[in-house]
Amino acid sequence: MNKYNVKFTALIFTIIASVLISCSKNASDTGNPTGPYDLSYGDSILYLKPSSGDYIVNPISIRSGTYSGFPEGIEIDDKTGAINVSKSETGLRYRVTHTATNGTKTETLVVLSGITFKDHFYKLSTGDSIALPIYNSNPNRILPINGSIFDEGNLANGGGCSVSTDNGKINLAESMRLGVFGNNPGNDDQKEVEIKYRINDGSGKSLNKLKVKLYLYNTMADVPQYLWDILNGRIADGVFLRGAVANRTEQTAKPRPPCVVIIAN
Repeated sequence: MNKYNVKFTALIFTIIASVLISCSKNASDTGNPTGPYDLSYGDSILYLKPSSGDYIVNPISIRSGTYSGFPEGIEIDDKTGAINVSKSETGLRYRVTHTATNGTKTETLVVLSGITFKDHFYKLSTGDSIALPIYNSNPNRILPINGSIFDEGNLANGGGCSVSTDNGKINLAESMRLGVFGNNPGNDDQKEVEIKYRINDGSGKSLNKLKVKLYLYNTMADVPQYLWDILNGRIADGVFLRGAVANRTEQTAKPRPPCVVIIAN
């Protein structure tokens, strides 16, 4: 065999090997896996990004079957697992589950970067009047405030909800003084507030937003049963904040909007 035939034969083997590798990779991606599924989005925290359209993040590899997210609020394609970050509720931790055609389930946890607030009773008579933003679903994570902007457009402050534009904290006592519930506030008054913000982090200061639900009661005894039901249901079903229960399979939990409950006395 002359040197030209040797080179030609080697070239043929290289092409065949490349085709086989490509086919093997495609089979893994399209539902014919050869091993356990490593369901991953490349990072446990997904940041909203500047985009001309919706910002979508796909799993590193896709397998046949169905994808679902828990709790409610994550926009996910049930066939591909693609997460539409732009249309999801950010600032929360979600569990993404892949169910294979044979029933095998694979799970992963992802945080959609942003802020939220705890469901909490704030007793103004004891000086408990500042609602602190929680960053990336972890109360212990430091919110980067240098270069960040909170309440862009002045929607919250313009409606009487005192949100610090420097750090996102809500001053509930000041909000009451500003008349967030109107001139004659009473038991079970409610107000939903939208806060637009930009965080100087991996999001590149993309415009983000969340809605917060404010409730007002004179005493703890005035809190109605329906609100207790909402809060207790979230405790039982939730995986929204770090350390919360993560082994539930129900698809009923509704973590948004967070309930900021003001108790006057």
